[in-house]
Amino acid sequence: METMKLREAAAALGANPEIYADADITNITIDSRDTSEGALFFAIKGDRFDAHDFVRDVILNGAEAVVCSRAIEGVPENKIILVPDTRLAFLTLAKHYRAKFDIPVVGLTGSVGKTTTKEMVAAVLSQKYKTLATQGNLNNEIGLPKMCFRLDSSYEAAVFEMGMSGFGEISRLTDTARPTIGIITNIGVCHIEMLGSREGILKAKMEILDGMEDSAPLIINGDNDLLPLGVKGIPNPITVCGISCPDADCRAENIVQNSDSMSFVINYRGERYPVTLPAVGMHNVYNACVAFACGMLLDLSPEQAVKGLSEYVPTGMRQKIVRKGGITVIEDCYNASPDSIKASLRVLGDLDCSRRIAVLGDMKELGSYSRSAHLECGGAAAESGVDVLLAYGDDAKWYIEGAGSRVPCAMHFDDKETLACKLCSMLTEGDAVLFKASRAMKLEEVISAVYGVLGD
Repeated sequence: METMKLREAAAALGANPEIYADADITNITIDSRDTSEGALFFAIKGDRFDAHDFVRDVILNGAEAVVCSRAIEGVPENKIILVPDTRLAFLTLAKHYRAKFDIPVVGLTGSVGKTTTKEMVAAVLSQKYKTLATQGNLNNEIGLPKMCFRLDSSYEAAVFEMGMSGFGEISRLTDTARPTIGIITNIGVCHIEMLGSREGILKAKMEILDGMEDSAPLIINGDNDLLPLGVKGIPNPITVCGISCPDADCRAENIVQNSDSMSFVINYRGERYPVTLPAVGMHNVYNACVAFACGMLLDLSPEQAVKGLSEYVPTGMRQKIVRKGGITVIEDCYNASPDSIKASLRVLGDLDCSRRIAVLGDMKELGSYSRSAHLECGGAAAESGVDVLLAYGDDAKWYIEGAGSRVPCAMHFDDKETLACKLCSMLTEGDAVLFKASRAMKLEEVISAVYGVLGD
């Protein structure tokens, strides 16, 4: 981050700047272990601890000041910036800091594919601009401010992912980040337990406009059934991406799936550009169209955008394809929803292999929709030609029911150790295995066990 005066930070948070020292702030943090000279510490109350308990230690470690929602005995008044809510104050100061940088900022949300799309957009923009992109899961009301504070004068663009679980969250995030371009990847069923319906999810995702000027472009997936209706009547210019959408501004054509890549042609407003994307699945073609369109809106050449897509590298456990011991493994267990599970099953179904094995764990945060969603995905497994279905978790039993007799071998497991042993015992050269579940299921532990058996 760029150096900020303590008095400036105090004024931005509504405090009287005159009572504070004319000190330089070089680090804004919520981690009491990350405090020394130049630090401004926000005492945030979490589910398991209250950071106000560490304020005295933070001051002893040399922090310039702390932001608190109550006075702390033994800490001088000129070391504490008092605010009603430290979480909201964290967003407020991040908004103030972000406003210092007159650069393109892409704000991105959606039910599925946010992180992958964010990485593709960053890969494209990096062909022309030094680009800051959301790291890991820093996409909420704590993570996004952290990313804002990582901006400095060397950056020429930023891509901020915005997640949510309820109404109002994206509104607060976009008000902080102030995107100059918005992206909504799709409207699915993630967080339907909190938002009640897909229409509720659409309403929550449309909050991204709250922090955007009316002139700021919005990029959407025109093949999604709700998004084209949802954007009707808004003042922002719309760029429509898709595959089947006839009036898409950016459309993918002539799509071919290879063993570890997708080849297709992007038709951007009548001009065609061949693309080879080092990722598989139709959902990634959609993501690539969005990233290409974003590059066009930010004055990249088509050739730069295509090069950026060719250099995209999948991150973490998001549909990463690994070949080990004659087995093709699809690591895709960072998170799961009905839409993403169906997309991953289609990838598995399109692979050239001798046998298709799907290891599916529970999908979370679906509420009363959980049973029907798991049944639906079990049916999708059958339609994708899955030969073996191994289900793990309480709700995963409904995968088995949904697949019925259409999957030759289907088994349910209550623990990962038994699942891993069974999977390892049945693997043979030429098999392809998909691992997909919500993050809480920790299927990477099963992947690790399988790799231990397969070796190098």
